[in-house]
Amino acid sequence: MDRKTNGNPNIKCSVSSCAYHTPATGGLCTLQGISVGCTQQNVAKCDCTECASFKLGDHGTDCGCK
Repeated sequence: MDRKTNGNPNIKCSVSSCAYHTPATGGLCTLQGISVGCTQQNVAKCDCTECASFKLGDHGTDCGCK
């Protein structure tokens, strides 16, 4: 399977503005793996983490998050 076209079935993504998002596949990431980062020094909630692999793409400016 070509991940650049079909996406990686192991990484689901709803951020349509990301360069690695594949809208045609129902929201998969084309990367082989992602890095998760922190938005605060002390991580106590999910809100304190982010996808550190995010790269703004040309899919639009709306993140597509629900």
